[in-house]
Amino acid sequence: MTPYTLLFVAGALVIVVFGLLRSLGAYRKFRGNRIISCPENHRPAAVRVAAAKAAIQATIGTAHLQLSECSRWPGMAGCGQECLSQIQEAPKACLVSNIVSRWYEGRRCLYCHRPFGEIHWHDHPPAVVNEQGDSFEWNEIPLEHLQQTLSTHWPVCWNCHIAEAFRRRHPELVTDRPAH
Repeated sequence: MTPYTLLFVAGALVIVVFGLLRSLGAYRKFRGNRIISCPENHRPAAVRVAAAKAAIQATIGTAHLQLSECSRWPGMAGCGQECLSQIQEAPKACLVSNIVSRWYEGRRCLYCHRPFGEIHWHDHPPAVVNEQGDSFEWNEIPLEHLQQTLSTHWPVCWNCHIAEAFRRRHPELVTDRPAH
């Protein structure tokens, strides 16, 4: 291999790696469910950015954002997607996992009173409980009702959520013993 060929291959490799890193960064930045304020009615809406498309565009320039899902669709599918400016301004602030993680900070489980540490959403995620004592996992709550849920429900750790759900579904199998 000649030195010029080697230099050309190395330069091409650097450009490809740089493009892949930009693409991966854009994908990680814009993936996930988000809560925004709909510019039309100023109410919360759950949206999802077409992160893969933004990542591909980021390899050759600036990522152009576009929604892939919105809780107001199909009725408002032809909107101008002005809400994307909220995501561009603060991509982490409107991410559902960040909103919920911030809500758990400094709180304790309603039942066992243990403080919540770092939330691991893939392994034993916490839940919430309503006034009637029914606990829910986050994937059971419509995202457009997230703000209302955060203001009307209490935090529950995974262990207490599982125990209370079992107690509610199978009361005949549960024996309550008084504490000593």
